[in-house]
Amino acid sequence: MKSISDMRNGMFARSFAALLLAGTMLLPMMNNAISADATVKTTGSIPHVSGGIGEGSLAKMETMARDFNLKLVFALQSGNYVSDVKVVIADAKGKTLLDATSEGPWLLAKLPAGNYQIVATFEGKAVKRSVTVGTAKLQTVDFRWATE
Repeated sequence: MKSISDMRNGMFARSFAALLLAGTMLLPMMNNAISADATVKTTGSIPHVSGGIGEGSLAKMETMARDFNLKLVFALQSGNYVSDVKVVIADAKGKTLLDATSEGPWLLAKLPAGNYQIVATFEGKAVKRSVTVGTAKLQTVDFRWATE
């Protein structure tokens, strides 16, 4: 006759095995989401990529950052990251070079050296920043919104 302790151990082992199996089945889907999250696009002549949702995607974006000279970071004042941010980057003459929506809290872009105006809009609230970008060093610009 099995004791209650033996039955609990058996149930725990079966539950743990089921969780491991489910996790292994989800892993390929998570990797696909991470890859799709960090695809370089080109608008006009400006290469850019956005993403950073989840640790894997954020790590991939950090690796990709070396190929870009502008990094935009989007978050609430509380520090929570946000996505679906509309981004418009214009040169010193007011010509729009990039008009995109960030798919995550980071947007990386490769711009010619120069001065730019950036408008980032989240939930209808626009935040403007000016930035001077060089050719080699990564310039980071933070955008913060008060709403939770």
